[in-house]
Amino acid sequence: MADKPQPSAPIDTITMGRRRFLKVSAMAVGGCFLPGTFTGALHAAVRPERSLSFYNLHTGEGLNTIYWAEGQYIPEALAQINHILRDHRSGEVASIDARLLDLLHELCGHMRTQSRLHVISGYRSPHTNAILREHRTGIARNSLHTQGKAIDIRLPGHSLASLRQAAVRLRGGGVGYYPDSDFVHMDTGRVRYW
Repeated sequence: MADKPQPSAPIDTITMGRRRFLKVSAMAVGGCFLPGTFTGALHAAVRPERSLSFYNLHTGEGLNTIYWAEGQYIPEALAQINHILRDHRSGEVASIDARLLDLLHELCGHMRTQSRLHVISGYRSPHTNAILREHRTGIARNSLHTQGKAIDIRLPGHSLASLRQAAVRLRGGGVGYYPDSDFVHMDTGRVRYW
């Protein structure tokens, strides 16, 4: 007896999300009538989502969020990211550079991981930065942390050296390697390494 033919799999509504599935379905129907514009519009509608997962070592807070979908950043998710990456000393929250988030997303893709990025330092208020400069060496007067353009991280299950190598390959900004303190610094400033 022959096997029953299996129905073709529908577009994956689990990873795509209901709203996007409905949008793609409507575009597919519309594509029957306007085939010339269908291909480009369909490609734009099914772009993958961008997500990040953080664990703040100082506050004990975790966050897994999709911060970009359907071709745009999601304000609610950005607000959650701003909060978890706040200055843990003062509680001050600031906007984190979206380019930094995209760089981190790309880094996780290169590392082939969905593990949480362990955050040592995200945003740092100018006041906190000034205090740290008084008591520690190596803190820049105009640190990109104070602009929401820098982060210090480690990635469980991956060596610090491999994390640094992946960050350098991205060429998305500055990469600092701090093996004694067990973190890698990444920022969206000019490309440079130390």
